[in-house]
Amino acid sequence: MKNPIIFQNIPCTLVTGFLGAGKTTVVNQLLATKPTDERWALLINEFGRIGIDGALLASSQDSNLEQQKIAIREVSGGCICCTSQLPLQIAISRLLSEHHPQRLLIEPTGLAHPRELIMQLSAPHWQTALKMQAVITVLSGSQWQQDKYRNNDGFQAHVHDADALVINRYDQLQDSDRHALVEWIAKLNSQVNIIWVPSEQATFDIKNTYLLALNDQLSNSSQTISKQRKVNIAQPQKSVMGLQPRSGSISTSPLSELSSESDEDQSNIDIEQPYRYHEKQQDILLAGWRLPAHYRLNADNLHNWLLKLPNWLRIKGVVNTTEGWLQINFTPDSLTTSTASVQIDSRIEIILQLDENDNTAREDVAIKYKPELSATAIDWDTCDHELMAMVV
Repeated sequence: MKNPIIFQNIPCTLVTGFLGAGKTTVVNQLLATKPTDERWALLINEFGRIGIDGALLASSQDSNLEQQKIAIREVSGGCICCTSQLPLQIAISRLLSEHHPQRLLIEPTGLAHPRELIMQLSAPHWQTALKMQAVITVLSGSQWQQDKYRNNDGFQAHVHDADALVINRYDQLQDSDRHALVEWIAKLNSQVNIIWVPSEQATFDIKNTYLLALNDQLSNSSQTISKQRKVNIAQPQKSVMGLQPRSGSISTSPLSELSSESDEDQSNIDIEQPYRYHEKQQDILLAGWRLPAHYRLNADNLHNWLLKLPNWLRIKGVVNTTEGWLQINFTPDSLTTSTASVQIDSRIEIILQLDENDNTAREDVAIKYKPELSATAIDWDTCDHELMAMVV
């Protein structure tokens, strides 16, 4: 029998942020700084059952990930911070043992509460294996402008537990608003290091200064996690091992049947396609589709159909369309569509808010909701038929 491999002090960085803050962009920027001779690993947590971020990240890289020495693993189907510790332990252990990375990045879902994840990574069994670097939190200035975000406990929690705060999408803020934003941050976390993302029009020197500041966080120790680890040592009886798993199992409503694989990442398993699932999680509704790669959807019709879904919070996808393979990344503040490399299948995932009263259209991005439709009243069979009608 082989002796188990003992890993010690693998540098590990958490990249957190509220739903739609722009974490994937920052992760891409960090990956771009990787020395060519180093092996890195990235653990992505998707709240839904269909992995999208891994495909988005893989598509954004210029060459083969294996050649770049970057390993990506997705944990789908729930938040790794609010389920039991087991999915997180298994995912990290597999990444370390199978790929032997010299650095690990973790991108939790935007619906995660960072405090719970920090508590897990502060547990004794990780204190020798992982050397926790600065917690990098991404904050959207355009989200902060809205009361529903600024006063949201989950939105504030990301700022409270950050070592470094990367602020983007603040171009529309006046000087007085930026000053108010800094004051708001200071009330939640006076020690956080603020990094402003430069605009696309910024000079090369400004952009380079930003990237250097971001990269510095990979070698800065996390004060937030260090404090939590001291608490865990002083009060071991408060270990997060007592966290309860997420109640309820997946409610699959597929176009074709799929058996549940609760202990495995389902994002890349073989399933009969087309496939769709939907499930309710507290005050949100999750839904996703996987379609065969040869299904080509009308790009304009798909775009309009997605934007007419009621009360959506996030839409992601990698889809074969009449305009080629496209990456779709929609938030209520930003609609991004870009080209993608050929994928093994098309994937779409949506997060809908179940609050029927929050129905306001966002004129600045031309989002039009169906006023007669609420997220709780969606006919999924009709959605399936509408989606299939777009195949050309």
